[in-house]
Amino acid sequence: MGNREDLLAGAKRCLFEKGYARTTARDIAAASGVSLAAIGYHFGSKDALMNQAVYDSIGDWADEVERALSAAGDLAAPPLRRFESVMERTIESFSGRARGLWASQLELMTLINQNDELRMFLAGIQKDAAGGLAGLFLNIDPEQEPETARVTGSIYHALFIGILVKWFMDPKQALTARELAEGLRIIAERIIADEPAPAPGPAPNPAPADADAGKA
Repeated sequence: MGNREDLLAGAKRCLFEKGYARTTARDIAAASGVSLAAIGYHFGSKDALMNQAVYDSIGDWADEVERALSAAGDLAAPPLRRFESVMERTIESFSGRARGLWASQLELMTLINQNDELRMFLAGIQKDAAGGLAGLFLNIDPEQEPETARVTGSIYHALFIGILVKWFMDPKQALTARELAEGLRIIAERIIADEPAPAPGPAPNPAPADADAGKA
């Protein structure tokens, strides 16, 4: 790999092991085997490098989940089953090798009011995050259906953040993937059942009579 790729790999390693705020430029240089000066040359700042490491690490996770879904034959599963499969793998990762990645996501939430560069970066990737989740959970193509992807993906994103927070708060009380899927099913059914039927529209105008009708 080149210096830029080495730095990014080192920053990802530090993100998993030390978190976002505790990682220093020297930590990244040591983990990557690249000089401190190279961070500024390739990324401008340590924070910019760490932001890219966050973005790429989440992308790596999404790719890994998609490969697992494909191997299990769940890519073509109905949306609720697909949601359960994704969350099952994600919840397992909360306590697995990727625990540091998810812990760092919680850390970012506490830093956005103190770090404008981080806040602007996270705000700037909201559209990408929504589009990626819309594709992962519902097979929605953000290029073909940008507004649908934005709305549905943003809801999944908010739900995902809540699931993450509740799990790290107390894993014993956090819902399982099966319970999350069942909860979504109940919510959807109740919402649809209580939705009033659309008011009938005006009756269509009758087709105009043929002026020549009835003529001999």
